[in-house]
Amino acid sequence: MMQLAEFLDIMNSGQTVRAHSEAHLFMHAAAQEALRLTAELNGRYHTPEEILNIMAELTGRPVDPTFRLFPPFHTDCGKNIHIGKNVFINAGCFFQDQGGIILGNGVLIGHQVTLATLNHGETPATRGDLRPAPIVIGDNAWLGANVTVTPGVSIGQGSIVAAGAVVTRNVEAGIVVGGVPARKLRDVQGL
Repeated sequence: MMQLAEFLDIMNSGQTVRAHSEAHLFMHAAAQEALRLTAELNGRYHTPEEILNIMAELTGRPVDPTFRLFPPFHTDCGKNIHIGKNVFINAGCFFQDQGGIILGNGVLIGHQVTLATLNHGETPATRGDLRPAPIVIGDNAWLGANVTVTPGVSIGQGSIVAAGAVVTRNVEAGIVVGGVPARKLRDVQGL
C-alpha cells in the first residue's frame, strides 16, 4: 500500500499519474482527510491559533505563527502546500496542491484565488490521467482577487498579479501582470 512520502515523490517528480493507478487511488483517499479538515476549518469560527493548528494538520508540517488565513479555504490534498513566513490568504481560495504549491515569505493571496497544479491528458483515452506541475509564488508577491494560476507557473519575487488574471506562464520578478492570459502591464513601482 502506498504511503504519503511515496505519493509526494511521484507528484513532485512530475510523472504522469495514470487513471486508476495506485497513486491515483491514494490521491482520492488522501482527499477525504483534506475534505474533513477543510469542513472543520470552514464550519465555524476559529481563533488564529486554531487556524494555525488546522493548517499544520492539513499540510502535515508546522505553519509559521505569522501565517494568517480568512476562511473559507479549500484544498483536495493539503499535503503538498508549503507556506513561508508572513503569508496571508484571503477568503474563498482553492488550492489544488497535489503537484506542489510553494508560497514564499510575505506572499499575499486575494479573495477567490485558484492555484491548480494538475492537468489532464488531452486525448479522450488519456483524459483521466493527471500531470502534476508545481506552482511557486516568490517572496512578497501579491495575487489579486479571482486570480487563477495554472500548473507549472512561477510568480517572481515582488510581482503583482492583477485581479481576475489567468496566469499560464512564468512571471518575472518585479512586474505587474494582468488579463487573460496574463501579460506584463508595467514594472512594480518602488523596486
